[in-house]
Amino acid sequence: MESLSGTVERVTFHTEDTGYSVLKVKIRGRAEPVTVTGRVPAVTAGEEIVARGEWVSVAEYGRQFKAEQLETKAPSSREGIERYLGSGLIEGIGPVYAKKLVAKFGEEIFEVIESQSARLEEVPGVGSKRRREIKASWEKQKSIRRIMVFLHANGISTAKAVKIFRAYGEQAIERVEANPWQLADDIAGIGFRTADAIAVRMGMPADAPERMRAGLFHLLLAAGDEGHCALPEVELVTRAVELLGCGPEGLNAALERMAGEAEVVREVVDGTLLVFPGHLARAEREVAEWFRRMAVARVGGAVIEPEAALAKVREETGRTLAEGQAAAVRAALAERVLVITGGPGTGKTTILDAVLRIFASREKRIVAAAPTGRAARRLSESTGHEAMTMHRLLEYQPGSGFQKNREHPLKGDVFVLDECSMVDVSLMMHWLRALPEQARLILVGDVDQLPSVGPGQVLADLIGSGVVRVVRLTEIFRQAAESRIITAAHAVNAGRMPETVRPAPPGCDFHFIERGTPEEIKGTLVHLLRERIPAAFGLEAVEGIQVLTPMNRGSLGTAALNMELQDALNPPHEMKAELDRFGLRFRVGDKVIQTRNNYEKEVFNGDIGRVVGMSAEPLRMEVRYEDGRLVAYEAGDLDELRLAWAITIHKSQGSEFPAVVVPVSMQHFVMLQRNLLYTAITRGRKLVVLVGDAKAAALAVGRGGGQRRWSGLLGRLVGGGGKNPENE
Repeated sequence: MESLSGTVERVTFHTEDTGYSVLKVKIRGRAEPVTVTGRVPAVTAGEEIVARGEWVSVAEYGRQFKAEQLETKAPSSREGIERYLGSGLIEGIGPVYAKKLVAKFGEEIFEVIESQSARLEEVPGVGSKRRREIKASWEKQKSIRRIMVFLHANGISTAKAVKIFRAYGEQAIERVEANPWQLADDIAGIGFRTADAIAVRMGMPADAPERMRAGLFHLLLAAGDEGHCALPEVELVTRAVELLGCGPEGLNAALERMAGEAEVVREVVDGTLLVFPGHLARAEREVAEWFRRMAVARVGGAVIEPEAALAKVREETGRTLAEGQAAAVRAALAERVLVITGGPGTGKTTILDAVLRIFASREKRIVAAAPTGRAARRLSESTGHEAMTMHRLLEYQPGSGFQKNREHPLKGDVFVLDECSMVDVSLMMHWLRALPEQARLILVGDVDQLPSVGPGQVLADLIGSGVVRVVRLTEIFRQAAESRIITAAHAVNAGRMPETVRPAPPGCDFHFIERGTPEEIKGTLVHLLRERIPAAFGLEAVEGIQVLTPMNRGSLGTAALNMELQDALNPPHEMKAELDRFGLRFRVGDKVIQTRNNYEKEVFNGDIGRVVGMSAEPLRMEVRYEDGRLVAYEAGDLDELRLAWAITIHKSQGSEFPAVVVPVSMQHFVMLQRNLLYTAITRGRKLVVLVGDAKAAALAVGRGGGQRRWSGLLGRLVGGGGKNPENE
């Protein structure tokens, strides 16, 4: 790498979130300033910089110096000092007073401010108030820089250092020195492994109690990412020994301390001693208590006579409900809580439409919600009632949580929650907390789909408990039965291979294309998206076709497929902007997916959009989402995006796409489950194509049940709950 040093003439761009900066730097021997880009916690005009990196050519901006390392230091020349003080960095000093101060004290001005600040009043116009303002601002800036130097010295990146300073303020050094592992709890983007690496650099002992606590909690939260609400204590300790490299005795003692402080809860469930994070044990208890209470609660208000109401629906719609559908409507009118579950084509939408018509005719206020934006839009379209995401309806705010709760409940009479299989136990707890006392609740979902990405399997446990009324729809109606997508999905759900007809009849919407090797499967996928499906069905790859794959890893995982499909469907072009970020390459025209909830931008995990613009100086990318909104991403936000030419089947939950293409391979052996394949097939609206190995498909169809999730909700619903081992 080359080295470069000079004086900052202008800060063209600087973001506190990541430290990314674009600077105009005056270098000795050059008439014109050069552009330097890099990361630095804070930078001000007039400061001197030392940079190490390389010269690059950027099409829009010409030649510039890209710094891998960038350091600043206080200016030493009178010109630099005057520019630095006049930059606005120090409150009470602008360009005019900067000139006066430098004229009076010269290069000694920093020493005067630091230790002889009373002398500042020797300058005309500087009184005691301005002098105190200058001194206080100087101390604050000095503190920020001292903290940043400390954090950098301990291997913390600029972006994370800024987050730490924002969270801890001037106590940052003391708090990090006292317990670096606390960073994993307090700072978004810092996990246990990062915090542990920082602790190692600081020389913290490997058997520190704080380290054991942080490691155990990390493992419990990681289990939550796998869908578990708890882990068997034996398994938790075994994993912790492997992670931390310490003996089980200290870990058992740490667990005892954590249990005593209610950070974890130890309970026996089905004969196994489980360890729950405290917040998930509380969520399970609240959810179970609410449903048990509602199961015996009376329906308030005037009684709605079901047969007259059904006749009115028949008159309005010209549609006669089947007996099973009519029974579901009667149950919805009679119960405080009703669960409606069934696969595609079984009439869930028809039942909802009838129920909501009846309640609306009685002037009941209807509130409809779903876990994702896509699911909410589908619910709005199918019922004619505005639906919102659960987070938006509950008025979630970063830092302060859900604004709707017991003290500030939602307003409404009848609440409909769709796609309930996606709702984890924590989100269900917050939803139930916000319901008014006399509310009716209708939960709709397909229990045979994949369970929630988050901890628990609330819908399955609620149905399995028998605590509330459940209507399970099994009859496939004639119009739906004409779709091979529907019949294929139900065949898979019943443990049978879906039927395929060769040659496929005109208009057939379900196909299985057999291919042997991963390379053959990948080649067929590209051909389908680039040529065959657009030509035969008039669908284009960005908005009309979605590749769904079981895993992220492997040659048929999302990472490899996205690179292949990007080059095939959105190839590089000299007129097309692109940028590399976090090991990913984005281009204008790319299909992208938001990977976590961002409440400030109002984009949520699973939202899919298209890159419509980008710039390098400053680093910025614009994405237009399916609802038409244009969202800008700065440098620090781009790690929230991934390419979405191919996404995992889990990420597709709650969504429908005009066409779905699914690779099926023994490469995905560990993930091949019946509910995974069933969920993938039910995502397609007009066309579903499976591409791959018939043996792999047969394996998936034959594997029912899925992986066990450690949870105590079912027992709490039934009434047994978990047993405290202290009382055994």
